[in-house]
Amino acid sequence: MYNKRDILMYIHVNIMFFYKLIHKIYKEGDFLKYNNVKFNDLRKTYKEFNYDNYSYSFLEDKLQIIFEFSGYDGIKFKPKWIIPISENEYLKKDKIFLDKIIFNLGLVEVISYWKATCSPVLNIKCSSLNEDQKKWWKKLYFNGLGEFFYTNNICVNENNFIDIRCQSQLNENKCILKNEFNGCLIPIGGGKDSVVTLETLSKLKQKTNNLCYIVNPRGATIETVKIAGYCDSTVCVSRTIDKNLIDLNLKGFLNGHTPFSAILAFSSYLTAYLYNKKYIALSNESSANESNVEGTNINHQYSKSIEFENDFREYVEKYLSNKIQYFSFLRPLNEFKIVEMFCKYPKYFNAFKSCNVGSKEDLWCKNCPKCLYVYIMLSAFLSLDKLNDIFGTNMFENIELKNILDGLVSNKFDKPFECVGTKEEINYALYIKINKLKEESESIPSLLLYYINNYSDIYDNIVKNNIKDNIEKYYDLQNNIPLEYKELI
Repeated sequence: MYNKRDILMYIHVNIMFFYKLIHKIYKEGDFLKYNNVKFNDLRKTYKEFNYDNYSYSFLEDKLQIIFEFSGYDGIKFKPKWIIPISENEYLKKDKIFLDKIIFNLGLVEVISYWKATCSPVLNIKCSSLNEDQKKWWKKLYFNGLGEFFYTNNICVNENNFIDIRCQSQLNENKCILKNEFNGCLIPIGGGKDSVVTLETLSKLKQKTNNLCYIVNPRGATIETVKIAGYCDSTVCVSRTIDKNLIDLNLKGFLNGHTPFSAILAFSSYLTAYLYNKKYIALSNESSANESNVEGTNINHQYSKSIEFENDFREYVEKYLSNKIQYFSFLRPLNEFKIVEMFCKYPKYFNAFKSCNVGSKEDLWCKNCPKCLYVYIMLSAFLSLDKLNDIFGTNMFENIELKNILDGLVSNKFDKPFECVGTKEEINYALYIKINKLKEESESIPSLLLYYINNYSDIYDNIVKNNIKDNIEKYYDLQNNIPLEYKELI
């Protein structure tokens, strides 16, 4: 009898096999030509997609939001959000302002549905945008879907890939918020980054004013806030994807990565307003600014980048309210420093999970780029025995991961489309681990031997170019951390 974990691993191995097969076809060009034709045919067939409406209602201490989209032969989509909020607090809210935030949340939710056919026209029937707003949203759609366009071989430019049309009268009146705002809303993803933010912000006396924010809770996110002592100070939000979109994906319509962090930005802003929080303290690091494809700005983490953060802050100030401030608390730091800080909190070692493949089962799959990346970074600070306790295996002994390693360390390959750090700091972490093993006269695992044999030039350059100072003393001055929090970081 197989358990759930065995079945999941079997499925993952087969997925990886077919991924490699498709990647081979993709490189040879036939797959690319097919997807490009498919993209153009879909746009000719499905010329318009509609953002029809949005509605919200208060039901039993919950705010329920339903968006209505349509397209693709009249198929309707009704994604839903549910946010807990007391009736007393809900009744205090400015409904005009609430209306504006929810409409904008719908605009970023649309992306997941529009991308199935990339219809050349997006009709907004329930509100309106001025030309500056249209330009802002086109930039987000274009850059946020950079990975989607790249992996589907879609050749478009920012000016003509979509025409946003509005059918309602424009209302640019700003609301003046009378609420008092204080404390931080802290989005929790269940990984090491949000742990560092939680623990660092907890050093302040006003910890009791902070609130954790989780979208679709899972084991790692719940356990993280529990360990941090935030069980009674957490908002768990439900986001439901319409099953009609899943059906379209199964039928072969276009599919791929969407900028989830942009959805998080607008949904956390809405939640911060509902709970009167002054700050939204993200855990996006400076390393998120690096592109995945050499020589381009195609970035899996675009909506985690400082560019999007600045754009979002500007948009909020112009069209919503800057009484709620959105910023990343970890922006000055690189991933290397964040991992170093995380390793000072061993109480989270068996709770945190960053693997997307194993997220539903709340485990590390140990065969994907994210698992290998986290393993490498932690290895710079933890022993192999401790890593084995966390992951249940020595990933450095799995030579089958060499192709993934290539993408993580070499500029000759695209960086895996995952939330991983820069190639420079990954190489530096490997350098540290290899040196430690040599100093302790321990045997070098097969994957590290592969690295030494194939990337000796990178290894040697770490010493020649004084990479140590670049990595360990890194601090990015381009950040939006409020003055009252800067001394912490």
